[in-house]
Amino acid sequence: MPDQPWLVVGLGNPGPKYAGNRHNAGFLVLDELAGRVGGRFKAHKGRADVIEGRVAGERALLAKPKSYMNESGGPVARLRDFYKVPVDRIVVVHDELDIPFGAIRLKRGGTESHNGPRSISRALGSKEYLRVRVGIGRPPGRQDPADYVLKDFGGTERKDLPFLLDRGADAVEALLTQTLEQAQNTFHALEPFA
Repeated sequence: MPDQPWLVVGLGNPGPKYAGNRHNAGFLVLDELAGRVGGRFKAHKGRADVIEGRVAGERALLAKPKSYMNESGGPVARLRDFYKVPVDRIVVVHDELDIPFGAIRLKRGGTESHNGPRSISRALGSKEYLRVRVGIGRPPGRQDPADYVLKDFGGTERKDLPFLLDRGADAVEALLTQTLEQAQNTFHALEPFA
């Protein structure tokens, strides 16, 4: 099908209470992409906010589910069905505890322990979508990871956050225009922020 769209989904929790949380890194990267395409998110009947535009010259739908992170599969499956997007043209952007702050890791499939991708894999009936994993690092000391991801980025992190979001948006653009392996070679070689 000519000019088949990509579906780029940022994961997070809806509402102002969660807006700056580490868990909302996916939403924040999508906001960066929205700025690049010059679009504004609009409500879609698939329980997501969506922008239709061109990302790195490719037709793309940027989407932020209106559900909580662990229930994001339903909105993603509805958008896939509505826009008839093949699963290998879906990119999911989310935070990742097991990657140092500032690092980006790209992969296809697999869900590990993250509730967002797990919900999406279940709803799509497939794990064969692409993922942009945005490193937020592990919590210091004995802080509970569940509390850590629901806290805003700290002071030092906030200074580097624009660079991290820029890097995440660049990684999405790379996945839309290159092979997974080419994009991995570029982004996996970048150092995390000190």
